[in-house]
Amino acid sequence: MSRQIGVGVIGAGWVGGIRANACAQTALVGELHIAETNPMRAAEIETETGAALVTDDWRQLVATDSLDAIIIASTPESARFPIVRAALKAGKHVLVEKPIAPGPEETDEAIALADAHGVQLSVGYTRRFDPKYAFVNAAIKRGQIGDPVTCLVSRNITREIGAKIKGRSRMSPAAMGGTHSIDFLLWCLQPRLPVRVYSQQSGKLFSQVSDTPDHQWIMVTMDDGTTISAGSGWVLPLGYPQYSQSWIEVIGTEGALTVDDTHRDITLNTVAEGIRYPLSSMPGEPVDHVFAGAMVDETIHFVEAIAHGRQALVTAREARLVMDVTMAADLSAETGQVVELPTRADFS
Repeated sequence: MSRQIGVGVIGAGWVGGIRANACAQTALVGELHIAETNPMRAAEIETETGAALVTDDWRQLVATDSLDAIIIASTPESARFPIVRAALKAGKHVLVEKPIAPGPEETDEAIALADAHGVQLSVGYTRRFDPKYAFVNAAIKRGQIGDPVTCLVSRNITREIGAKIKGRSRMSPAAMGGTHSIDFLLWCLQPRLPVRVYSQQSGKLFSQVSDTPDHQWIMVTMDDGTTISAGSGWVLPLGYPQYSQSWIEVIGTEGALTVDDTHRDITLNTVAEGIRYPLSSMPGEPVDHVFAGAMVDETIHFVEAIAHGRQALVTAREARLVMDVTMAADLSAETGQVVELPTRADFS
């Protein structure tokens, strides 16, 4: 049996705004509260959503008994964990944008808190809700390409987004864009587990003014010998706002999967702006009465999971495994050495 739930959204910028509007549009959310520190944006999101409360203090949301779930999309990423901890201690279900926490210790603390309070802790790995990616996952698990041999994901975003990330966090491409690719491939390859990681970084643009690399390649060996190559960069030339392009190849013993996610299916060529690629940002974009992208579907899925008492698709233990791989990648890039991973048998 479903029920209406109360939801709080903390941080109403680009991503948080998408999630807040998704919550406002579903009948499963009976009460919506939003925390946003920018007064101008707070006024905008209040008008967009008709939220029952808009405040600049996230603590108000955590302390509100009528809210069942909290969605955390605030920036900088490094400042989110105290909110995660407080929300879980208050007995709220939590959906947090990646990364789940600053490090393994905090992640394990969060998992323990969620278990102790009987609530769900999920992470915004939006690619799982893109139909193309979901098809790859289903095809692999159905055995349509036989036994996977090697997997490749190459994802690049514009330097516009890279500059924003560089300015607010000291996080690598592996921990930001790369975490989506690693989560996606680990999801597809379950129950296989990663055992070995090697990574390299390249820096020629952002490294001139910061410690942020431009690109990172991550190579992962799974416990059955399957190999993963995941590349993530943020120095594409400026063009369509928030542009993201990906290329995916999965080769198996009995077949292969190829996904062109470079958004060349729709082009808009104008005298004023040249060639643009609509609907090409990772979260998605509003188009009149619909939203073209996976983030709204992901948000509604989380709301439905809480309202129906079901398990959300992304679990905190899966996110902990992704963290193991991305942290190993950064260590490998720093030392130039292969990093062996500890055995993690339980990530369900």
